[in-house]
Amino acid sequence: MKTFVTVLGLASLVALAACDSAKENQVENAYENQADALDNQADNMEAMADNLSGNAEMAAENAADRLENKADATREAGDEAEDAVEKQQ
Repeated sequence: MKTFVTVLGLASLVALAACDSAKENQVENAYENQADALDNQADNMEAMADNLSGNAEMAAENAADRLENKADATREAGDEAEDAVEKQQ
């Protein structure tokens, strides 16, 4: 799923690159970097969960899911912030 989201995000960036302002790109990059960091944390948590068992594994998987949800919410917030910048121009 992360690979699909990353590819989709990159394709969107390429399509929008020609019409985005520098400020829009700056806002988008800031949110995207934060979301990528959260995705990396989720990946690390999932890798750790693979070495656990029982309740500990479930807790780690749940924590990874929460991180992934937070990354998705961050990307959505970035899209909204970018739209707000675009409307100001």
